Amino acid sequence: MVTVDSAALGHVLDSVDLRVGIARRVALATGGLLPIPSGSATLVYIASGSVHGHPPLTTGCRLDVDPAAQIVAVDDRPLHANLVAGDAFLTLGRSSIALEADGVTDLVVVDLEFSDSAAMIAALLPDPITVMSFAALEPAAAALAGSMGPTDPTTCPSRQGDPVICRMMAQTVLLSVIRAWAANGCAPAGWPSVSNDPFLDRVVEAIHEQPGRDWTVERLASVGAMSRSVFAERFRSAIGRSPADYVTEVRVDAAKRMLSEGRSVSETSRELGYASDEGFSRAFRRRTGMTPSVWRATQLTAVPA
Repeated sequence: MVTVDSAALGHVLDSVDLRVGIARRVALATGGLLPIPSGSATLVYIASGSVHGHPPLTTGCRLDVDPAAQIVAVDDRPLHANLVAGDAFLTLGRSSIALEADGVTDLVVVDLEFSDSAAMIAALLPDPITVMSFAALEPAAAALAGSMGPTDPTTCPSRQGDPVICRMMAQTVLLSVIRAWAANGCAPAGWPSVSNDPFLDRVVEAIHEQPGRDWTVERLASVGAMSRSVFAERFRSAIGRSPADYVTEVRVDAAKRMLSEGRSVSETSRELGYASDEGFSRAFRRRTGMTPSVWRATQLTAVPA
């Protein structure tokens, strides 16, 4: 069994942030299909019944769970083709797939959209991730998943803050699926590594842990135990952007999360290390196309689809 360092796993989970996490309930009759197109990240929890995939679900990691003895073992047999009640399925949209119901089936389907900096973490995950016995591994998260998604959205009243709560619920279930997959021996050897360079991974982790710190190139280079010039070149080559650009990206993603929780523009600006609200607003607008105050208002009043 491949074990994942708990600190590394904690960093990955802390870095996964969603822009959108909208849940819906899908009831399928026998033979009914749920098409999932490419380009869309989707989390599916099988609340009841069972499904099989087109193409067949032959990749992934099977976990045999004994809840009474609290034993989890990785099973080397081929992954069976059916997902049953209590299983979870995550696709990042690298290819299209359809789930077909074997009988009357109830699914919770969560449409996901990752933030910019979280997209890099998502790229480290295989596609798809299938967690058998998710309900036994993560009973609290499974109970939350089973309660998500209105059966009749037209009768579900919208209230201020609902999009925030929906996104937080979706993120909790998503993180639990990733944790169940990684912590129980399904992750490949060496996972996770953002850059395949332990020194650069250390830098990325520091930025995510303290996005509001005054991160000069010199300070980041010292975290990675490199000279300024060597660090800047290696970072751009591995991450695909400059250190300063990455710091700004992480800060803006953190700002989106804080603003969507109702934090004020000034409070967010100060916590993220900006010298003024004006400077923060300029950086935020360059990334999002709108000011922090306008973005905050749209998040707090938006109605989930």
